[in-house]
Amino acid sequence: MADDIEADDIEAWFDAAGPRGEELRRVDELVMAAAPGIDRQLVPVGSGAMLGYGLMPYRPRSAKETTLWPLISLAAQKRHLSLYVSAVVDGEYIAEQRAERLGRVSCGKSCIRFTSLDAVDTGELSALVRDAVAVTNAGGNAFSSS
Repeated sequence: MADDIEADDIEAWFDAAGPRGEELRRVDELVMAAAPGIDRQLVPVGSGAMLGYGLMPYRPRSAKETTLWPLISLAAQKRHLSLYVSAVVDGEYIAEQRAERLGRVSCGKSCIRFTSLDAVDTGELSALVRDAVAVTNAGGNAFSSS
């Protein structure tokens, strides 16, 4: 029953994105295909929410307690979509490490920004998602505090 409620909430989140909803669904399908079986839920952020995948323990330096944070999260911004990949390998965020291979995107440390999935090298993005999940499952993600 709770899974049905969560699925309904996620559908409502896609629908609330208006014209961006279909593009968000495409990115969601890519993430789910690249990481079969990953958990997916809405994560509150500020006054809104993002779609989060793969909750993991995380403690920011400024916090006293560990919380759960998604390994991957998806959000619609005013002018673009953002896919956050919270994976640090060998001291570098893998999104930033692979930015040049991802197509017409703008990258921050963990954030990959793009206007349409058509501008992204989806093979490279799928590989990045798979690798982030694999390194996290193997305990090699320095972002996670587990």
